[in-house]
Amino acid sequence: MSLFGSGHFLPRLKPLSSKRSHIVTVLDIGSTKVVCMIGRLTPCQESLVLPGRTHNIEIIGIGHQRSRGMKCGVIADLDAAESVVRLAVDAAERMAGLTVDSLIINISAGRLTSDVYTATIDLGGQEVEGADLRKVLISASHQSQRQDRAILHSLATGYSLDGERGIRDPLGMFGDVLGVDMHVVSSERATLKNIELCVNRAHLSVEGMVATPYASGLAALVDDEVELGCAAIDMGGGTTTISVFAEGKLVHTDALSLGGHHVTTDLARGLSTRIEDAERLKVVHGSALSNGADEREMIAIPPIGEDDRDLPTQVPRSLVSRIVRARIEETLELIRDRIQKSGFSPVVGKRIVLTGGASQLTGMPETARRILARNVRIGRPMGVSGLPVAAKGPAFSTAVGLMIYPQVAGMETHASQGGLISSLGNGNGRIARMGQWLKESF
Repeated sequence: MSLFGSGHFLPRLKPLSSKRSHIVTVLDIGSTKVVCMIGRLTPCQESLVLPGRTHNIEIIGIGHQRSRGMKCGVIADLDAAESVVRLAVDAAERMAGLTVDSLIINISAGRLTSDVYTATIDLGGQEVEGADLRKVLISASHQSQRQDRAILHSLATGYSLDGERGIRDPLGMFGDVLGVDMHVVSSERATLKNIELCVNRAHLSVEGMVATPYASGLAALVDDEVELGCAAIDMGGGTTTISVFAEGKLVHTDALSLGGHHVTTDLARGLSTRIEDAERLKVVHGSALSNGADEREMIAIPPIGEDDRDLPTQVPRSLVSRIVRARIEETLELIRDRIQKSGFSPVVGKRIVLTGGASQLTGMPETARRILARNVRIGRPMGVSGLPVAAKGPAFSTAVGLMIYPQVAGMETHASQGGLISSLGNGNGRIARMGQWLKESF
């Protein structure tokens, strides 16, 4: 059964039982790689900032393949994308020694939109009860419904009582007017349907969809950054996403159709070489910083074609760096402008965390500090064991964030035509299957 019914909200994962172990499977479908991870979640002491983080994560299976059929997070060739998904999942299953039938996936395309909706209800001077919270949340949720878009996340970022803002939990308090600010992340329905179709054709079902900026932020940020305010910038192959966290919640997301692969194609065109050779040149010789010594160092550029009579071209390393630097500076300037335009620049303050494969480019932190005028660090997946050394870098932050997400899913508030969907855990401790949720809810 498809995730997409008559409602505008995707069904939400039910929170995990904090006293039981769970097996969770995730699939990070990117423009340059596809990663499948199978993890064992065991109970641990809760985080004080994100109370949903109740489990330690041990990766028991991982498979990753070079992506095909994807462009800027959108499926361009369904058959090719399906084949890569099959290979990645099969490798993870073999390592874990179990069979997967459903998984959680990421969404970075579909023109991700981040909106805040406000609603108020009259209390008449009475105590705030659970029914009042449901009423005001449903009122805010109904404002966000659009026929062409599906809602990925819906989080209450703050309540107000008689005009006093910044209230985290008004339950049991007295007042005349109760208000809520709700952050809603949505995507185009057609994009989500195509990604779901790709997974279904591999004989798998989609258990949940998570916005890539949310997932990467969950993996790369520490509790103090989430509480005090910080932006996580995930620099992937085809897209760059932005997530802003404050007071323990996701408050803003954004996405650009620029990434590390655009740097590679710039090099391929500028140096007249193959994509594979341009990628190697970027990794080995590329830099986002200028260096006077680069003018004296010469680099051999393999020619396009297989004619043995074509000799490699010799160019100064500075030319490679100039091509790389131009695209990186353009991307960072767009990020700076997007953060400023969003109105959340004061919330971000002086803290930026870079993650994603493209963030590992030489000189990236220094260039980001100069252009963004903020403190910058490289974020890597944290709190996860069992990962091979190669998978502990920024490029795997989204996949790890997807593994973390089921623990914090209970923080979200989704409403349907029939009312608020509660976040009560299911009796057997497994994550609820979304198709079954649709059957029960509509």
